[in-house]
Amino acid sequence: MTNNAEIRPYRIDIPEADLADLRARLDRTRWTDPAPGPGYGVGLDEVRRLVDHWRSGFDWRAQEARINQYPQFTTAINGQNIHFLHVRSAEPAAMPLILTHGWPGSVVEFLDLIGSLTDPIAHGGDAADAFHLVIPSLPGFGFSGPATDTGWGTERTAAAWSELMSRLGYERYGAHGNDAGSMISPRLAAHAGERVVGVHVMQVFSFPSGDAAEFADMSDQDMDQMQQLQWFMAAKFSFNQLHSQQPQTLAHALADSPAGLLGWNLQLMDDEAMGGTRLDDDFVVTNAAIYWLTNTAGSSIRFYHEDADADHAPAEPSTYPLGVAGFRGDFTGVRRFAERDHKNITQWRLYDAPGGHYAAHLEPELVASDIREFFRALR
Repeated sequence: MTNNAEIRPYRIDIPEADLADLRARLDRTRWTDPAPGPGYGVGLDEVRRLVDHWRSGFDWRAQEARINQYPQFTTAINGQNIHFLHVRSAEPAAMPLILTHGWPGSVVEFLDLIGSLTDPIAHGGDAADAFHLVIPSLPGFGFSGPATDTGWGTERTAAAWSELMSRLGYERYGAHGNDAGSMISPRLAAHAGERVVGVHVMQVFSFPSGDAAEFADMSDQDMDQMQQLQWFMAAKFSFNQLHSQQPQTLAHALADSPAGLLGWNLQLMDDEAMGGTRLDDDFVVTNAAIYWLTNTAGSSIRFYHEDADADHAPAEPSTYPLGVAGFRGDFTGVRRFAERDHKNITQWRLYDAPGGHYAAHLEPELVASDIREFFRALR
């Protein structure tokens, strides 16, 4: 890898031999025994059901073609290959916008936003709200390929995104993020300064300082979010500790078993994690297949290790415009703590729609509308 700013066209074309090997491994899956009751993690029946879909009902070539309908490119930044979709609007005054996913997602979670954001007229909107979209795969994830160097956490990724947007000739742009993208996008604003006109996220990761006085007279909405956070920390947070401490220990299993990879990733995509909303099988399997076919399952979870000791809270409260959109079933943020860390929150909406953690996929029109409204005053 070099750092010569070359941008190369890219097209996904998984060798048929890799797909045949995947089918054979799925056929030979050795199943664990069922758990004796609920509360033990992702259940055997759900993994078996999805593996059966992967084997007999899932069409990778159709998903490959769906992604390939959009222009894709790669470039090397700090020695790391970076894959990204770059979809320009036909509207001459379109605003550039970079969209960042997290784990266990991929660029696929944003595909349903592309039409609404690049061609708002075709979706009942106004041409003045159009965007040019840059949708990168995180370093070490998917088609960006395994990360071969240390340090690819939030800060280094944000700096790479700043370089990527400069290479594309974008000197003024917005940022949107989900999951890890909700951490990277604010840090991109810190790296790129006034070039980032505003940041729109699905979560604000601002937490209590430990002072009990912070909880006095807390609003019902903030208390609901605190309860959601407490549930997540108690029932779902074990993956974060393992990823942060010993990602390589788990990586051997994830690289050898597609069924195991699916089960591990499913802990943040199952009905429980989504607040009772079921993601469609093709979406779940497509994301798992991308990690499998690029052999980046182990590399992707190192992101947590790189971030384990990092403090992403701003040294001083941020002043760039911040917009927040939350959906039923997901942790969005505690506004009291968010306002402590961000002094220019211009839009904060919680939707009573079952978007969960993947609202851009499940509720793309609502998410697109929220993004358009937030950036309208910043163009």
